Amino acid sequence: MGHKLKIAGWVSIGVVAGALTTVSLQTVARGAMTPLPLEEIQQLSAVFGLVKTDYVEPVDDKKLITDAISGMVSSLDPHSQYFDKKSFKEFREGTSGRFVGVGIEITQEDGLIKVVSPIEGSPAFRAGLKTNDLITKIDDTAVKGLALNDAVKRMRGEPSTQVTLTIFRKDESRTFPVTITREEIKTQSVKGKVIEPGYGWIRLSQFQERTVDDFVRKIEEVYRQEPNLKGLVLDLRNDPGGLLDAAVAVSAAFLPENVTVVTTDGQLAESKATFKAAPEFYQRRGNGDPLKRLPAALKSVPLVVLVNEGSASASEIVAGALQDHKRATIMGSQTFGKGSVQTVRPLGPDTGIKLTTARYYTPSGKSIQAKGIVPDVMVDESAEGDVYASLRMREADLEKHLTSGQGEEKKDEAREKAREEARKRLEEEAKKPISDRKMPEFGSDKDFQLAQALNQLKGQAVLVSKTQTERKEEKKEN
Repeated sequence: MGHKLKIAGWVSIGVVAGALTTVSLQTVARGAMTPLPLEEIQQLSAVFGLVKTDYVEPVDDKKLITDAISGMVSSLDPHSQYFDKKSFKEFREGTSGRFVGVGIEITQEDGLIKVVSPIEGSPAFRAGLKTNDLITKIDDTAVKGLALNDAVKRMRGEPSTQVTLTIFRKDESRTFPVTITREEIKTQSVKGKVIEPGYGWIRLSQFQERTVDDFVRKIEEVYRQEPNLKGLVLDLRNDPGGLLDAAVAVSAAFLPENVTVVTTDGQLAESKATFKAAPEFYQRRGNGDPLKRLPAALKSVPLVVLVNEGSASASEIVAGALQDHKRATIMGSQTFGKGSVQTVRPLGPDTGIKLTTARYYTPSGKSIQAKGIVPDVMVDESAEGDVYASLRMREADLEKHLTSGQGEEKKDEAREKAREEARKRLEEEAKKPISDRKMPEFGSDKDFQLAQALNQLKGQAVLVSKTQTERKEEKKEN
């Protein structure tokens, strides 16, 4: 190709399927294409012909080609995906921040569908679904081996229709059905309040189109109620990600102007970028700078950021930037480790592919991918500890995950030992009578991690984790 082909695309930095949000950009394909591997192309053609002539029953040409493309892309990593006409439409609906469904962020584990987090206020949240719940059936369809995208399709539908999910809850060793009525999901991504005199709490559950404006309004509200704020907790627990510009804006709210927030790197020149704490990196076209309304005191107020294994992508960008610039103390658990960029390239009016095109790096140059952000202070979920932390799913647990690109992954023997001990503990717990246990709501007076964050801000003793250690990258199985 002698000319460069410009293709409109979207970059998604959400962690998993669900209410993913995106940012639009122009990407440029490389001007030179490597020669096609003719021998392998001939093999593909031969297989196509054999299936057409020898398979037990006729197979549609379009289905064979579509499945071949889908397999090619999905074999790369857990986040690359081919979109047919229907799935492309559903993806674009999801990126708008609105869709009809049950309201959960999901990933895969052992062939089942795992709940990363229910979206606050959604039908799934009200039904009591929890992080780490496993979905074994969607209506009458077993999900073992079902593609993640197919699971999303089955859970979405028309408003006011019902879907029954069969849930296996590991820590209670029980399986039970939950019937949920689908509705349009409009996630409220920002919450906040003064939790006690002098101290505020701001929670971001996702980085969406409205997040920055809602964040500014909530900060203004907190400062009106408490003008002499002594400390602030930014809560990013179970935040699966979202818009890159929103992550840059939230970081910029606390950082000096023009410092680096995040960098990206990949094969294309356009994937080698630096995003800074300046309006041109987060300001929407035609709109003013929303951060101008923020009180100047926000740049220096003592800050704690709470994260956990469900904090991913955009939330990891914010935590990493604030940590590297020593603007905040990061507390909680090591984050998910989703540090890759996905670009959606249309293949025509109705189809496209979502392709991993770059990795994210913190301002100091550390890769987020398959590593995540390690808190400055590790804090358990409760005063009794968190003995099951080693069993929790992270990016590094996903099949075919992309490595960090910073050195060879090594097997962590200590983690394997901790996993085995946690499994034994879980088996013992399963033998005991089980009551319906629920973790305290984030931001409540029973929120143990929030209480420790307040202690940190006040200079009081913090009950650090009894069980957690940094999880190193493990050797990737090819």
